[in-house]
Amino acid sequence: MKRGISRTNSYLMREKNMKLRSLRWAVALWIMASVVAIPVKALANTGDCGQNLSSSIPPRSASALSGSQFARKIEGLSDDLREAAIRDQLVAGNIPGFLRRLTPVTLDSGSAQRGQARVVICVAPDYLAIGSDSDYFLAPMRLETALSIARRFGFLLPTRKMVDAVYAQSPVQLQPRPLPASDAMRSTAYYWQHNLMVGEQRAANGLPLGTLTAGDKKDLVLTSRLWRMQDRVAIYGWHLPTGRPIQPLSTVHGWRYADYSHGVRLIADIAYVDGAAQHILSFLSDDHFAALFSDDGPIPQAARLIDALDGRAPSTGL
Repeated sequence: MKRGISRTNSYLMREKNMKLRSLRWAVALWIMASVVAIPVKALANTGDCGQNLSSSIPPRSASALSGSQFARKIEGLSDDLREAAIRDQLVAGNIPGFLRRLTPVTLDSGSAQRGQARVVICVAPDYLAIGSDSDYFLAPMRLETALSIARRFGFLLPTRKMVDAVYAQSPVQLQPRPLPASDAMRSTAYYWQHNLMVGEQRAANGLPLGTLTAGDKKDLVLTSRLWRMQDRVAIYGWHLPTGRPIQPLSTVHGWRYADYSHGVRLIADIAYVDGAAQHILSFLSDDHFAALFSDDGPIPQAARLIDALDGRAPSTGL
C-alpha cells in the first residue's frame, strides 16, 4: 500500500514539476515577446505572411531581362563579373512575381517540458531567381551576395531547422538532379543546364507557381559555426524523397564559392510567435529561445555575425 502511495506521490510531483516548467517557459516567452515584439500596426496582416513583408523588393521593370536573356548575357564572364551581374539584377528588382508572395511555414516549438509556442516563419516559395514568371533563372550566388540582397529587402537566410521544415511542408517536393562533379560545376553552363532540368520537373508537377517548392537546390544557411569560420560558406539540404538531405551541414567551401546546386531561400526577418510579430535575430541570439528557430544551438550576436560576413573585404581565396 505504501509503495502505491509513494508511486502516486512521485507521479504527482513529476506532473507538478512539468506544469511549473511549462509555466516558466510561458512567462519567459511573454517577457521576451514584450521586449522585441513589433507593434501590430507595423504589419498589415499580423499573424500571416502578407505581401507587405516583401514590399521592399523594387517592382520589376517592364524592360527587365528574362531569365534566358540574362543567362546568355553572362556567358563567358568571369566568376567575379557574373556575380556582380547577378547582384545588379536582384537589386534592380528583376525577380519573378511569384517569389514575392511569401508562404507560412510552421516550426516545431520544442518539448513538452518547456511548453509549446506556435512559431510561423514566412518564406519565399522557391529559391531566388532572376527574370519573369514565365522565364526565370534560379541563380546560385556567393554568400556575400546572398546576405547583401537578403538584408536589403528585409530577409534572412534560413537555419538548418527552417530548411527541414520547408521541405517537410512543401506540396512540391522535387527529386534532386545532381550533375557530374567537376570544375564545370561553377560554370554558367552548369547553372543554366540545371535550371532547365528543374524547370522541366516543376512544369511536370502541375501545381501553380507560388506553391511552396523544395528539393531543387541546397540552401545557404546561417549557423553558429560561421563565428569560427568566417572564411567559409555554410550549406545544407537538397532533400531526397525519404526526407534525408544529400548535403549535411557543411562549411567545407570558402565564402566566395558557389556552384549550380546552391540556392538562396529568402526568409522574412519577422516571424510570428503565438501570433505576435517578432524579430527572428533576437531569438536566434538567446540561449533559451534559439531552439524555436534553430536545431544547431544559439547564434550569439546573430546580427553582428551577419554584419561581419556581409562586410568582409576580399582577402582570402576560394
